[in-house]
Amino acid sequence: MVELEKISANIRYTLCDVSSKTSTPHLGSCLSCTDILSTLYWQVLNVEPQQPKSKDRDYFLLGKGHAASALYTTLAYRGYFPIEDLYQHGSDGSQFEEHPGIHAPAGVETVSGSLGHALSLASGMALSAKVQGLSNRFYVLMGDGEINEGTVWEAAMFAPAKQLNNLVAIVDFNKLQGTGESCEIMHLEPLDEKWRAFGWHTIRVNGHDHQALIEAFDAAQVQQQPVCIIADTIKGKGISLMENDNNWHYRIPTVDEVMMAKEELGLK
Repeated sequence: MVELEKISANIRYTLCDVSSKTSTPHLGSCLSCTDILSTLYWQVLNVEPQQPKSKDRDYFLLGKGHAASALYTTLAYRGYFPIEDLYQHGSDGSQFEEHPGIHAPAGVETVSGSLGHALSLASGMALSAKVQGLSNRFYVLMGDGEINEGTVWEAAMFAPAKQLNNLVAIVDFNKLQGTGESCEIMHLEPLDEKWRAFGWHTIRVNGHDHQALIEAFDAAQVQQQPVCIIADTIKGKGISLMENDNNWHYRIPTVDEVMMAKEELGLK
């Protein structure tokens, strides 16, 4: 897992650097899902960066749109577009918006400025693929705050009814959202039992353990029902001054803090 750890470290540093230079917020939310994204894009998804619209591709949909920077940065390191392009974030006419919009760069499958809709969208796409006998698989990453939305639970009932075994939901369970602790705002736990009761094959893992994530995604491919992977994560993971500090939902790092992050990540 050394390669994935190095990839994740580089993504984390670039996220901090881009945030500092472009005043892009939501670092904490991006850092909590970095290991999930690196695992998906380097070990799980059938994608071709040079052919982003390949008919045979797997689809990744980002529900927690405020973590768009994490997706953009992952796509850049995976080869969809130059890493330098990320520094256009938020500038007039840029493809790199704070939440993915209709002009988003290659590899972004859906807009997600309004939370809670990606799972419903992916459920419809997954059903369409099954009806057509296609082999595409559909992966949706949601935040634990995002699953406060009722449309998530409508999709959670729909997918098992249609036996969508080509659909995988991932919950980035970092325990914090914009206004406080997730489990104090809504009664989420026991979260794995809730998804299981709705008819999903449910797996709970450490969302920063690449090997555990790979094993969970491998297990998802052989199930005959939709799969929910609950990834226990740390908001701000990888940068000690940001970990579990909800101020980093919006704070922008200083140049000195970026250099501290780079050193802590073991990068030269």
